[in-house]
Amino acid sequence: MVESQRDFDVIGEAKDGQEAVELAVRESPHVVLMDLRMPKIDGAEAIRRIKGRVPAVQVLVLTTYDSDADIVAAMEAGAVGYLLKDAPREELFRGVRAAARGQPAWSQVVTAKLNERTPERGALSARELEVLQHAAGGASNQQIGRALAISEATVKSHLIHIYQKLGVSDRTAAVTTALERGVIRL
Repeated sequence: MVESQRDFDVIGEAKDGQEAVELAVRESPHVVLMDLRMPKIDGAEAIRRIKGRVPAVQVLVLTTYDSDADIVAAMEAGAVGYLLKDAPREELFRGVRAAARGQPAWSQVVTAKLNERTPERGALSARELEVLQHAAGGASNQQIGRALAISEATVKSHLIHIYQKLGVSDRTAAVTTALERGVIRL
């Protein structure tokens, strides 16, 4: 299915987490599609190892597991996004393209699940506003982290909270909504 897209090249497949890490280190792809439950090394640990050895590689989780613990573990390990295997093909393709640009790609189901954990949609904190302002300017998570002297994982965490508070599921919608509401300016 992935190979059906002209702008995608599949450069390898791994049968377990250890092989996924080795392949990612050797090939340094733009995006790794990672499952969470695998032999030898689970997905979250594989993500952590890949990001530790090849930080430029973007890891997009593609799994059937949507528990809060799985989502948080993947995010904290450094995943740029989290999609479920039953997502429509176009959502997967959009997610891979977003991940290749270093932008978050969260399925609507996952975003809704996270919103359930934090149903109150309040005002954005000062730090969240800073992160969103940088995102609106086109900065990647890595660039935002450097500018604000915080880790990429912290940037991702702020973005998730921003999505929850704004009731959106991705960076573009967050920026658009914030601009429409006058929360930020370009």
